[in-house]
Amino acid sequence: MNFFSLFKRNLIYKFKKKISIDDNLFRDKSLDFLFNFYGSDKANNFDQNIGHGFSDIYVKHFENLRDKKINILEIGSYAGASAAAFAKYFPKSKIFCFDINISNFKFTSKQISVYGIDIKNKKKLKKILANIFSRENFESFDIIIDDGSHYLSDILYSLGCLFKHLDKNGTYVIEDFKHPNYYEYNKDIDDILVDELIKKLKKKEFFNSSCLTANDQSFLIKSVAAVDVYKGNLSDSDICFIKKK
Repeated sequence: MNFFSLFKRNLIYKFKKKISIDDNLFRDKSLDFLFNFYGSDKANNFDQNIGHGFSDIYVKHFENLRDKKINILEIGSYAGASAAAFAKYFPKSKIFCFDINISNFKFTSKQISVYGIDIKNKKKLKKILANIFSRENFESFDIIIDDGSHYLSDILYSLGCLFKHLDKNGTYVIEDFKHPNYYEYNKDIDDILVDELIKKLKKKEFFNSSCLTANDQSFLIKSVAAVDVYKGNLSDSDICFIKKK
């Protein structure tokens, strides 16, 4: 993604009329209702079709955080549907959305901050994270959700770069992590698949990878407390929750 394309998309987002969700509506609703209402395919039903059905799995892991002050990083926010749902479900949360094309984002809230970024731009990623931590006065995220491109290179790169910015006892979520297994176009590099990576992490074993360095792998092996894997409603609905020590 070149500079001018990102600049254009960021400019569209800046001047685009957006829907404010800073109200008291739906604060008592279920996460599945919220996903469905705001238009996220994480819901059991999405756009009159069956959705991924990740709602109950998210609740299983994060219901205890519902009334706590937490910081969430979401990679791949698209139009902001899930960010809006999370803002309602976690009313004391702050949500930071990273997407390569924020021109689609249609919601606005004091709880939500949106950043147009190519996740592989290491220099800009470092600058944005430093800015967030300095301005918001915290040092790491409680939850990081990767619902980005689902390209294998992006999944591995994001994990290597961002897991270190997860708080102690925090959780790193990868949605649709088996897309590179199912779809050839998502397997854009010859590297370890995420399901195999999970097996290696559980066994505390190193592996061959062009994306994750030996230092990245060492940090993950030492830092991962547990990995839970779930199947959603659809044949390609797979989600994993990586808990940090």
